[in-house]
Amino acid sequence: MSDQLLTVEQAAERLGTTVRFPRRLIAERRIVFVKVGRHVRIPEGALADFVAANTVQPIVTRRQRLGVVA
Repeated sequence: MSDQLLTVEQAAERLGTTVRFPRRLIAERRIVFVKVGRHVRIPEGALADFVAANTVQPIVTRRQRLGVVA
């Protein structure tokens, strides 16, 4: 395994959120996680995949394609 395993606190810090958010993702099974005994860890790759899957691209309007400034 090449991914570093992050604690919930480390994952929250990387996401720029409170600890509650990654805990909710884990409880709702919306992110991959690893249980090590009673500890929960999130692989770095899973965190990157979650961010990529939830990234919303901006809409390019016709005006923007033509370079029209409002």
